[in-house]
Amino acid sequence: MGTIEKRSFSFRLRRSRAGDGGSTNSRNSNNNSSTCTNNNRCNSPMTPTSTSMKLEVPNSNASVSRRSSIYRKPDKDDSGLIHIIRDIDLPLMTFNDQYNIEKVLAEGCFAKILLTLHRPTQTTVVLKAVHAELTTIQEFQKEFHFNYELSHQRNILSAYNVAFQTKDYYVFAMEHAPYGDLASNLGPNGLHENAAKSISEQLSSALGFMHSKNLVHRDLKLENVLVFTPDFTRVKLCDFGATTKKGTLVHKVKHTWTSFVPPEILEIVKNERFHCLPCSDSWQFGILLYHILTGNPPWNAANWVKDQNYSNFMKYEQRKTTKIPDNFRRFSPRLMRCFRKYLSHDPEDRCKVTEVTKYMKDRWVECRLANSKSATLISPNPDQDSCIYLNQKGEGRKSQEDDNKSRLRRMLSTYGLDHTPVDQNAIRNRVLEWLASCDDNFDREIESLVVMDVAPQ
Repeated sequence: MGTIEKRSFSFRLRRSRAGDGGSTNSRNSNNNSSTCTNNNRCNSPMTPTSTSMKLEVPNSNASVSRRSSIYRKPDKDDSGLIHIIRDIDLPLMTFNDQYNIEKVLAEGCFAKILLTLHRPTQTTVVLKAVHAELTTIQEFQKEFHFNYELSHQRNILSAYNVAFQTKDYYVFAMEHAPYGDLASNLGPNGLHENAAKSISEQLSSALGFMHSKNLVHRDLKLENVLVFTPDFTRVKLCDFGATTKKGTLVHKVKHTWTSFVPPEILEIVKNERFHCLPCSDSWQFGILLYHILTGNPPWNAANWVKDQNYSNFMKYEQRKTTKIPDNFRRFSPRLMRCFRKYLSHDPEDRCKVTEVTKYMKDRWVECRLANSKSATLISPNPDQDSCIYLNQKGEGRKSQEDDNKSRLRRMLSTYGLDHTPVDQNAIRNRVLEWLASCDDNFDREIESLVVMDVAPQ
């Protein structure tokens, strides 16, 4: 027998640039930073010598790419490849072996997110450390697998080919989002319409890609959207711990915001299982869109009886009334049509998550400024989007009162009058003094005159 020729390939992790967040995926480049053979495991520059994962070699001269091996374009009936979760050997190590922990970016019930510097490559990466006591190795492998397989979509967070375990955690590496999550960037009054359109278009693209692979995210919320640019032109979806194949029997997602839970899932009793469907992502996408535009969710829970805001919207959505709910009045008729499709009480009536792209050219927030001198000062250019809105009902009433007072002051100043606070006691005393002076100058020939005391009001 002749000697067996060993085939090899290589890949590298590009160093992050300022504002870039280290967005290059480690599986998409070819450098001599690490190699592997046909019979050996591949070693990433970020893992110890005994690394964790096997990669397929498509041919003797090709590097690993998005379209090679498991990233090749699937056949017509080959959509199930992504659902095959590979068994990963996790090497045991400590964080200090190769990483400098700079700070803890976030910490939740099940995991914490660490910003680290990988010393051998001087690369900034984020490590997601999942508590080993609160999850199983199979659940960790599933989350890492889906994040890694989906991350070549431009609006899904990239996961590197790096996974290991410590004494207390299961860990894998991701790219760094320099501007944090959407929750930390959202003000009390929400974001501008243009920013909301940009975010919704990118998220619908990411979720639509997942749905095309028969996957459901199931945990869409502000904290799971990461921001890479300050103008929100680049955001990415993350956290695939609850991601499941369409049609699978699942339990409720734990530790999520009640306002994001669809009504059909909210009604399910504890420990009861249900079929996972993409329409739940559509509901959560509609809630997220409202939250981005206003700074608050539309209701606390999708409960007909306990939440009046939800009850009012459902009456409008089911056309039992033509009255638009107070917290939706700022939106245009076109956006209300969009909300009706996403937030339908019946899951079968909800639109696909990509439906929002049909509304990108429409105005979403209506501008109700009057054609007055003050309105001209606010918006000298009629084409300029100057619609200013408030998100809280109390703030809206206060602003209206201030506007009324301002108009009164302008009107009084036009006639040379000064608008000052009125002292009711001073007015009463002046009236009494006037009546007393009338008594002194009383004309006895006028018998019908009657002096009446003025009582305070």
